[in-house]
Amino acid sequence: MANSLMLSDAIFTLYMTVSVACLVLIFLTALVAIILVLFQKSNSDGIQGITASSETFFGKHRGKSIDSQLKKWSWVCLGVIAFLAIVAYVIGLLVAS
Repeated sequence: MANSLMLSDAIFTLYMTVSVACLVLIFLTALVAIILVLFQKSNSDGIQGITASSETFFGKHRGKSIDSQLKKWSWVCLGVIAFLAIVAYVIGLLVAS
């Protein structure tokens, strides 16, 4: 009886550690995604992002390549957030059963 209680305590501690780690990583990734989206150039002529200039000192095409890199990394961050959320959910289901 005591052995199963210790096992369940160990599983609960592992669950809490992994859950907190996932939530912290989700929070940090969300902050990075917000910053990346703010640095992107707006597609409309209305409100611009932080970097409103389309031409840079280094040339015309550099702005487009930086913008495409920002979009790519934004999608990567959002994918990481989705993956971590699914991992946290599945681990919660496994511990609850």
